Amino acid sequence: MKNNDDSFFEEPADPKQEARFLALEVISRLLIWMAEADSLEERGVRATVVLYCVRPDLIGDSTLEEIGHTAGRSKQAVHQLAESFRETTGYVL
Repeated sequence: MKNNDDSFFEEPADPKQEARFLALEVISRLLIWMAEADSLEERGVRATVVLYCVRPDLIGDSTLEEIGHTAGRSKQAVHQLAESFRETTGYVL
């Protein structure tokens, strides 16, 4: 009989530990994407874009145009940030 050391045959991971690992991975990607901005103001815009993509109810269901107006940016610039966030994190509705 062949002994196989392949990790596929190991005992399954603890579901809670696996969930924590995945959550940490998601949060890390999110924070890295926001921190890549050059200024504190731009990081705030990125944080608002994240809320727009994930939980728009937390920002009063603001549109990209409204976010851009408040931040002094065009709707297109904010839309590009939303696309960048989705591409970076793989977040697709």
